[in-house]
Amino acid sequence: MRVATWNVNSVKQRIPRLLPWLDQRRPDVVCLQETKLSDDAFHDVLGADLAERGYEIAHVGQGQWNGVALLSRVGLDDVRRGFHGAPGFPEPEAVAEARAVSAICGGVRVYSLYVPNGRVPDSDHYRYKLEWLSRLRDSVASGTGDDGAGNTMLCGDMNIAPADDDVFDPAAYVGHTHVTAPERRALADLEGLGLRDVVRDRWPDDRVFSYWDYRAGMFHKDLGMRIDLILAGAPIADRVAAAWVDRQARKGSKPSDHAPVIVDLDDAPDGDIGPVVPPPSNPAKRGATKVKLPQTLE
Repeated sequence: MRVATWNVNSVKQRIPRLLPWLDQRRPDVVCLQETKLSDDAFHDVLGADLAERGYEIAHVGQGQWNGVALLSRVGLDDVRRGFHGAPGFPEPEAVAEARAVSAICGGVRVYSLYVPNGRVPDSDHYRYKLEWLSRLRDSVASGTGDDGAGNTMLCGDMNIAPADDDVFDPAAYVGHTHVTAPERRALADLEGLGLRDVVRDRWPDDRVFSYWDYRAGMFHKDLGMRIDLILAGAPIADRVAAAWVDRQARKGSKPSDHAPVIVDLDDAPDGDIGPVVPPPSNPAKRGATKVKLPQTLE
């Protein structure tokens, strides 16, 4: 079973990229983030094309903001919008944003997640991010049987780089979100449920990024960060035959600023082809050039 996650940064704009990519990579389960469409609009613009390719759809939309989807050719059972206890914003009691959807796909509980950005450390948005992650951990921890952590894949834009090796230069991120100790502890707490970061599990020492800012030529210099993750329960992680970032999908005309992350369970149709496909052509060496981040990263 091939599982992929991709923050498409507005799915309507990305349709000319998404559909050919589905035909090329043929994932069985696709987790999308930042669809930026209502449920009805998502089905209107993509329903027929996805059905033609054999995909069932679960989408949780919020109009021009957020939005997550699950596409599956291996079943889409027990669909859940959000997760138990998900907080809202700006108050925890507010209606939860469209940031999570899950279902049983091919016997596995798969989540498509768009973790809040956090914006600025110690801001209301940052505290919301930490609370959101804490409630997600509690929800996953409470699952049993098919919903237990061991049978779970958390896929999506986590908006956290797990370690300094997951950013092009740690010094460039001082004072920014995505790399602070509380965020990383929150991610480690999720992994503490027995979930494994399957890309880093398979490629512990490689330079692997999934996000590159649009500006300042950061993609072409490979000045990125790894914030799109797949965390899998140990029984599922043990089935991983290949795990990689499809950098090709970040190239060319009108791409998302994120690249898809692809994990093959049991069988690797393309072989165990490496952590990044294709590899960057001319990456800047770590610390060799002083780069000021062009914006708050998302």
